[in-house]
Amino acid sequence: MEQISYKLEVFEGPLDLLLHLIEKNKLNIYDIQISELLEQYMEHISIMQEQNLDIAGEFLSMASRLVQIKSAMLLPKYDDGEKMREELSGELIEYRKCRKMAEMLIKNISFDSYCREPLKIKADMKYKRVHEANYLTAAYMLAVGRGKEKIPPSKDLFEGIVQRRVVSVSSKIIGVMRKLWNGKSMKYERVFDGAADKSELVAIFLAVLELIKGKRVEIEEIDGEFELKMAVGGGKRWKKEN
Repeated sequence: MEQISYKLEVFEGPLDLLLHLIEKNKLNIYDIQISELLEQYMEHISIMQEQNLDIAGEFLSMASRLVQIKSAMLLPKYDDGEKMREELSGELIEYRKCRKMAEMLIKNISFDSYCREPLKIKADMKYKRVHEANYLTAAYMLAVGRGKEKIPPSKDLFEGIVQRRVVSVSSKIIGVMRKLWNGKSMKYERVFDGAADKSELVAIFLAVLELIKGKRVEIEEIDGEFELKMAVGGGKRWKKEN
């Protein structure tokens, strides 16, 4: 086999040297013969030592790595060695791609060239895309709907809740007691006569409940109809309070 006689300065690192040896000896980079490659590599290291060249630590580290791979592959179960060889093969393939790209880029780079800075161009804000009418309509309706979500609801929506007339239950208690004053009685339905709206009806109903609860008014059934009348002593208590 021909002896290697080239200088270290030609190579940028151990991967560069290994790739040169593979190409020179026409080895298969996808199935590297570690024994043959290690022999070539160690021979090159010996030549460098004979010429008193400074050997970088990374070259010696690669030599140790090749010896480790060869030793692992000599074992009966050389799965680890095969895995380490595949990793080395992958690194060499990636390095070869990077080196080819660098060779292509260096042809277009020159320190004598001048690159002008990019000019400031005024942006064209005009919308130039074309859309179908139905898409524009749908987008507009969607945008309008999102805008309405941020608008507070109108007062009309709360008119039936917030803007109802407030009726005092206390005033209706006085009204019912006046109707039953001096031992008068009246049908239950007649108590609600003159109510203007639901708020007043509810206030009268609550007033009747309060009077019955306070034992100032009694309710009794006569011939299937309910009648209200002043309870015994209820009028005196009401007169005293008022």
